[in-house]
Amino acid sequence: MRPRVVTPCIGVCSTALGDEVCRGCKRYSHEVIDWNSYSDGQKQIIDERLDGFLVQVMENKLHINDAKLLEWQLQTQRIRYPAHKSPYIWLFQLLRAGAGQISDCGQFGFSVDAEYRDEPLMVLRDMIDREHYLLSEAYYQRYIGRYLHREL
Repeated sequence: MRPRVVTPCIGVCSTALGDEVCRGCKRYSHEVIDWNSYSDGQKQIIDERLDGFLVQVMENKLHINDAKLLEWQLQTQRIRYPAHKSPYIWLFQLLRAGAGQISDCGQFGFSVDAEYRDEPLMVLRDMIDREHYLLSEAYYQRYIGRYLHREL
């Protein structure tokens, strides 16, 4: 049984400023507004979409070599992570919490793709977050926004 889906909100909402996609949690504005009225199943679908986009971006830049080591480090560093989700989601939590403090990725069970090895992890983390946002925004424009605006 999967745990209850909690809000993905990170307290950096840009939908109040008119964005159709939140720059913080990457949900669509109507999802932010209606979150509390959604069923667990609806929340699960949104959560899986957000995770899928993030994992897709992460896999293009980082490689998890040892998920058990990554998990051990997260526990040792007392960084919260959703154990039932992809280790790439765990890794993003690690980068969010302490990208500037990691000098040896191997000690955390991951490596950086050759194309991005010269980037500091903090820059890479921000790049991943930006691409996650752009992917969410592109999906919204392609599959949601154009239909919502037709109805108006």
